[in-house]
Amino acid sequence: MDDLHNKKKLLENYISSAGKIAVAYSAGVDSTFLLKTASNIPGVTALAITVRSAFFPQEEADRASEFCKKENIEQIIIDFDVMGKDEIIANPYDRCYHCKKAIFEKVREKAEEKGISVIYDGTNFDDISDFRPGMKALEELGIESPLLRLGIRKSEIRALSAEMGLDTADKPSLACLASRIPYGDRITEDKLEKAEKGERFLREQGFGQLRLRIHGNIARIEIAPEDFDRFSDTALRNNISAYLHGLGLDFVTLDLDGYRTGSLNPKGLR
Repeated sequence: MDDLHNKKKLLENYISSAGKIAVAYSAGVDSTFLLKTASNIPGVTALAITVRSAFFPQEEADRASEFCKKENIEQIIIDFDVMGKDEIIANPYDRCYHCKKAIFEKVREKAEEKGISVIYDGTNFDDISDFRPGMKALEELGIESPLLRLGIRKSEIRALSAEMGLDTADKPSLACLASRIPYGDRITEDKLEKAEKGERFLREQGFGQLRLRIHGNIARIEIAPEDFDRFSDTALRNNISAYLHGLGLDFVTLDLDGYRTGSLNPKGLR
C-alpha cells in the first residue's frame, strides 16, 4: 500500500510541475482517475477535452459531461467526423495510429487555443503489453502519458480510484467501438450501431466485462469465463439471441475463449 501511495504522490508531483494541463477525457477508468487527481492539486489548472465520434458510445460521452459538471471541471467537446476519414474506416492494421493522430491533432489545437501546451492521455503501464499502434501517434504529437511513464498499472488505478470515491473504480474496461470489427473489414455506421446497442443490452442483462464482435452477419459474444454458466439459463439465452437477431445479425455465438482486450485481425484473433 505504501508503494501505491508513493506512486500517487509521484503522479501529483509530476502534474504539479506542469501547472496547466489538458486531459484527453473519455470517462473511462484511467482518464477519470488522471483528471480527478489533477483537478485536486492546488495550483493546477486542468482542462478536460472530450472527442465525440461514431467510435465513441454516446452514453460514455454523456458520462464525461456529467462528471465534469459535477466536479466543476472545464470541458471542451470536439465533434470529429471519423467516418469521413477513409484511412481509418478502411480499417487497416494500423487504424488506431491514423485515428489517434487525427483526434489528438484536434485536441492539441483546442488546448493551444486555451494557452495549454501540456496534454495528457490515460495510457497506463499495462497497456504496453497490448498491440497499440496509436501510441506512436501520441509520441509524434508530444502527448504525455504520465500513468505509463510512472509505471502505474490498471489495478493500482482502480485501487486509488476506490479510495477517492470514484464510481469508475470497478467500471469494466472499454475501448473504441471500431475494435469490435476485425481489421480489414470496412467500418460502417451500421456495424458500429449493432456493436453499441448489443453491448448495452448485454450490460443490462448483468454482464460486466464484455465485447460484442461483429463478423459480417455474425455476432460473437466475449464475456468473462466466470459468466459462462449464465448461458445455461434458457430464457436469458433466448432473450439475448432474439435481441441480436433483431439488430439484423443472422448468427449469434458465444466465444468459448472468453473476453480479451484489443482489436481483431481478419481471422478474428489477437
